[in-house]
Amino acid sequence: MTITSPHLGSPSSDWTDARLLFALEEVVETELNRHLKVAKDWMPHEYVPWSDARNFPGIFEDGEAWDKEQSKVTELGRIALVVNLLTEDNLPSYHHEIASLFGRDGAWGTWVHRWTAEEGRHGIVMRDYLLASRAVDPDKLEAFRMQHMSEGFESDNRHSMLHSVAYVAFQELATRVSHRNTGHQSGDPVCDRMLARIATDENLHMVFYRNLLKAAFELAPDLTMQAVRDVIVQFRMPGHGMPGFERAAAQMAIGEVYNMRIHHDDVLMPVLRHLKVLQIDGLGPEGLKAQEELGLYMGGLDAEAAKFDEKLAARKARMAARAAAV
Repeated sequence: MTITSPHLGSPSSDWTDARLLFALEEVVETELNRHLKVAKDWMPHEYVPWSDARNFPGIFEDGEAWDKEQSKVTELGRIALVVNLLTEDNLPSYHHEIASLFGRDGAWGTWVHRWTAEEGRHGIVMRDYLLASRAVDPDKLEAFRMQHMSEGFESDNRHSMLHSVAYVAFQELATRVSHRNTGHQSGDPVCDRMLARIATDENLHMVFYRNLLKAAFELAPDLTMQAVRDVIVQFRMPGHGMPGFERAAAQMAIGEVYNMRIHHDDVLMPVLRHLKVLQIDGLGPEGLKAQEELGLYMGGLDAEAAKFDEKLAARKARMAARAAAV
């Protein structure tokens, strides 16, 4: 990708959020046009098993109370689906964050609104699926939604447009992986197809931001390297503040929906390899320091993931032994 900008090669001290936004506008327009050509519109209602739906108690006299045995979805799938949906539910806060950082005008603004509209489909189809298939307790789901959204969301990277671009390049891929693995673990082919459709969108969003991050490296390599280091070292999924997140995350880790190994191998490394982040040369002192620290962190994360792998394998062996003894 070739970038023409009066700021190309400018010292790090010359770059502000405003200058970067202006310098990247042409890239955003190119990526937006590419996205619109490859993205396919789809109908959320076509992925919902409406024939499985029936009334819940309330205003309907024939309402049937929820019971987990009514659904094909596994317990792990149920947990992960709730986490994924509650994450999507905070879309108004996410929109506010990126609209404040990227603006509402020009190509940036067009992307912000398009991204929001596409993400809105995900929450719609997931909630409709969960209620129609009776995969979750509807009362608890609504209580969790109210609690989560009432607390709002503030990004760890709201102080910097560059940090925000770096974060979403990884976070969109993390979301794609989480949705895809949830589908595989759900036990329901209908759920798997729905989440595969969502994951396709998330992958396109990742590509948009990854290409934008590539352009940022060409413009301001030192600052971009520092942003990538900060984001990876401090990475948290946007749903971290939801009710019961820590317990749900632990169960998802054990169930191999999302854990340290997946985070390292399937989320961080693919983006780092694609952009050749750890091989970039010609950096200044601060950029080189950030690159070295990033390399050390990734090595440490891989070692921690290896320890987790060992514990997970030992747990599986114990469970297999118990099952064989029955």
